[in-house]
Order: sequence, then C-alpha cells, then structure tokens
Amino acid sequence: MSQGKAQAVEHSLRLFNELKGLGVQIILVSSRRECLRSATIDNLVDVGYHGWTSLILRGADDEHKNIQKFKAEVRKKLINSGYRIWGILGDEWSSIEGLPSAKRTFKLPNPLYYVA
Repeated sequence: MSQGKAQAVEHSLRLFNELKGLGVQIILVSSRRECLRSATIDNLVDVGYHGWTSLILRGADDEHKNIQKFKAEVRKKLINSGYRIWGILGDEWSSIEGLPSAKRTFKLPNPLYYVA
C-alpha cells in the first residue's frame, strides 16, 4: 500500500467512470490509514480514478475500531452532512454491512484476501 502500486479492478473503474459521467459525487472510503494518503491518491490517479469528491481514510481516532464500525460511522457523518448514499461498492462485507446502508450495494469478489 505504501508503494502505491495496486492495479485498478477493471469493472470497478468502469462503474466509477459511468457514475461520474452521470454527475454522481463519488466519495471514496477506505480502511487504509491516514499516513498512506499520498500513496493512495497517487495510486488512484495513476490507474484512472480521478474526479472523485473526497477520500476518507482512517485517522488515529479510528484505528481501534473494526472496519465495519468505522465505515458505518463515516456513512452516518456523510448523511448528517446532507449527502444521500445511493450505493456502496466493496470487496469485503465489512465495507457494506452496518447502518446506515445504501439503496444499492455491490459486493465484489476478492481472491487475494478476506477480512473477517
């Protein structure tokens, strides 16, 4: 992660660009730590993810939280800020489970790892 060399998942990038083209504001929420922000942004842009509205990473206060709790809290904060969450895309159940939820969820396969 710190090297910023991850490849784009083709169908995710296609969906990202399609939604962006429709004018959807895309907020990326990752369980990566804040210290990886620069490498993460460089990697996202290098593989074609550009034009997103915001990137939310785990800060020091979030490190003790499990991923599901962290992401659910981020969604709640976004809703309280006036956003409507139309969809969640993730390769781990911990990314999409928990309340508040979205109108649509997209669970992607990930053959490399599983977070329990």
